[in-house]
Amino acid sequence: MYLNKAMIYGNLTRDPELKALPSGMNVCSMSIATNRVYKDRDGNRQENVDYHNIVVFGNQAENSAKYLSKGNGVYVEGRLQTRSWEKDGQKQYRTEIVADRVQFGPKGGSGSSAPASGGDSAPKDDGKAPAVPDYPEEEINPEDIPF
Repeated sequence: MYLNKAMIYGNLTRDPELKALPSGMNVCSMSIATNRVYKDRDGNRQENVDYHNIVVFGNQAENSAKYLSKGNGVYVEGRLQTRSWEKDGQKQYRTEIVADRVQFGPKGGSGSSAPASGGDSAPKDDGKAPAVPDYPEEEINPEDIPF
């Protein structure tokens, strides 16, 4: 059995670019930055940023280009693919994630730190606490649950 699966969550480093293939199918390309924070051998906090090229096809491509912009958080599931072509006699390679699923994150990045893209769209804190649902005060009887 073989497995080619990629799952990443990060911030867009640039606005998505929407194009149409000769067949008429939409294709959207974007770049996502992911941060990794770790401690080195000496116990010092280190941060590493990786950049990922993403390609989305069809309706998801159109929606991604329409609703996403630089600095937005996004979750992508897909497969890794390496393309090659020749330019000026040199063989060029590009590894990218071909997305099967794109899920939009909160506007303005991850919310826990500055955007990985280094952009100026840091999350804004309006001072309001997130809404907490109203829970019933009485005990819940497990027999009342329909499943």
